[in-house]
Amino acid sequence: MTSPATAPTGPGAAGGADPVVLVAHGSRDPRAADATRALARAVSAARPGTPVWASWLDHTEPGPTEVLGGLAAAGHSRAVLVPLLLTAAYHHRVDIPAAVTAAVRAESPLAVRVTDVLGPADGTVDPGLMAGLRRRLAEARPGRFDALALAAAGTRDARARRSVGRVADALGAEFGVPCRVAYASAAPPAAGVAVSRLRAAGARRVAVSAYFLAPGLFHDAVTEAARAAGAVAVAAPLTDAPELVEVVLRRVDDGSSGRVVAPAG
Repeated sequence: MTSPATAPTGPGAAGGADPVVLVAHGSRDPRAADATRALARAVSAARPGTPVWASWLDHTEPGPTEVLGGLAAAGHSRAVLVPLLLTAAYHHRVDIPAAVTAAVRAESPLAVRVTDVLGPADGTVDPGLMAGLRRRLAEARPGRFDALALAAAGTRDARARRSVGRVADALGAEFGVPCRVAYASAAPPAAGVAVSRLRAAGARRVAVSAYFLAPGLFHDAVTEAARAAGAVAVAAPLTDAPELVEVVLRRVDDGSSGRVVAPAG
């Protein structure tokens, strides 16, 4: 993608469609950044004429402050920032607001609407998110299964963990099987423990749905532990699934959600 600081004017410049900035957590694993770029390309293809930029909070450049600053310098007065996060935990509460505030200064013309995260921030699980999880699980070819584990990255934030639990409840209800949450870090149980507990409770075939946006070390660890515990299949991360693209665009289009950060004065 062209650097936003040198992006040509045209569709999405002042008077056109508001540019969209996707913000991912970032990872040392290059596969994660590749997945974010693929999602940005897919969102751009689904919304012709709207500039879509990928950015990262850590490990990969550019950061959201740089992207937003470049958009302001190019003459944009508004932008929509979509956090590529599945829970509204620390990065959503602290890191993203700090990055936006750093870009939106008194002398900047840019007002930024920060949308809700992609997970159930308001308690409602987006149908597109569920459809994306179903797609990735089907692609893993688990065959018949009688229990599920929903594996997520992990967080110490209790409210964020409850939102993961809501997704697990919805997924279990959809398939008509028990569904336990598992985490790669920060909170128990680990994926292998969740699978073992389901098997100990009588499940013969346990599949694992991956509540991840991108591949990386966490998903690798979940896959290894779950298979060692006897899981019949582990789904891939959502990456650029068409259903995830729909979720992103719903966040972009829902002007009633999120919050607007505007220049002071």
